Amino acid sequence: MRTVMTGPARVAYSQIYVESAENYADLGECFAGQRNGLCGAAVAGKLWLVTGLHTGRVGFTVEVHERMPSVEYSAEDVVEAAYRPIGDAALVSWGGSGGPWPLELEPGVDYRVRYSAWNMDAGHQAGPPMDGEPLVDRYLLQFWPARPAPDRVVKETSKQAAYWHKSAREQPTPAQFAEMKLEKARQAEAQRLAEYAAAWGGVLPSERIENIRFARELSAVDRALVDAFERTDPETLRGIARWVARRACVEAGFGRLERIAAILDRMDRGDELYDALNGPLPSLPPGTEAQVTLVLRSRPDRWDDQLDPFENTTLMVTAACDEDPLWAAIAATWLGLGPFTNKTQLLSELRQIFLTREGP
Repeated sequence: MRTVMTGPARVAYSQIYVESAENYADLGECFAGQRNGLCGAAVAGKLWLVTGLHTGRVGFTVEVHERMPSVEYSAEDVVEAAYRPIGDAALVSWGGSGGPWPLELEPGVDYRVRYSAWNMDAGHQAGPPMDGEPLVDRYLLQFWPARPAPDRVVKETSKQAAYWHKSAREQPTPAQFAEMKLEKARQAEAQRLAEYAAAWGGVLPSERIENIRFARELSAVDRALVDAFERTDPETLRGIARWVARRACVEAGFGRLERIAAILDRMDRGDELYDALNGPLPSLPPGTEAQVTLVLRSRPDRWDDQLDPFENTTLMVTAACDEDPLWAAIAATWLGLGPFTNKTQLLSELRQIFLTREGP
């Protein structure tokens, strides 16, 4: 016999535990299908141990035996259950307020566990023992190798034990708990999908749309338009992106600015993004090497009326020139709503020009 722990142990909410894995379970689940309500062993690798004292220190001893020990008949309440640690088992207090105390049990080995209690009723009536005061209730936890067998009440004396035994017998069975957890998980997933769909305008997106930046934002404004874009051919999408970029700049009053007008013309001509924004390199005398210095600067990710016209134009043209026409159309349309007070105006014009043949 080895005594692996003895001394005061802190309890809270009349609970202390043996844990061998991070598998959360509530009281009802730990006692599901059991006859006894003091040592909940229905969840793999876990023991939920009930005490009389609500909060404070109780006497506690843990023993590991090679064979079944004699019952401590001086104890007022005694219960037994089957236990198999699935990792390194330890006695721990609620919320980590005490312990852990390693129990030196072999993971994967079947044990019988006996939980014996003294003075549960007195502990239930007592307040937390002050420093120097004797502990009121005490407990003995014993383990020995044994084949799994149903839990049982060996001895029942206290009112507290009777209350908890009755509570355990009123819990659902493990199968019922498993079904309840599955149903809860199904409901949580359904709620998650409903909330996700709501963020996308009420319908879950396709994988392609889901991975496009600004697609969710535009879907929240006009989901039907995003779906129409997904059915539209690449050439039309490219035309939409360029048209929106120009239309947004015109709405903002940039179209009359010579530099902006030149950028939009080069974009419409199909120039690469760098060429569209910067224009052609200056011509050099024969034999002269061109030296190009690229200046990297952060670009805005939304239309902002406080920015320089070139910055907002760069935002729109960068979106319109994306290599993926669908990405370009969606991003340009979302960003292009920025300068419009009446957002539906841009979307109505877009539909009239490009999507008049779209069905419902």
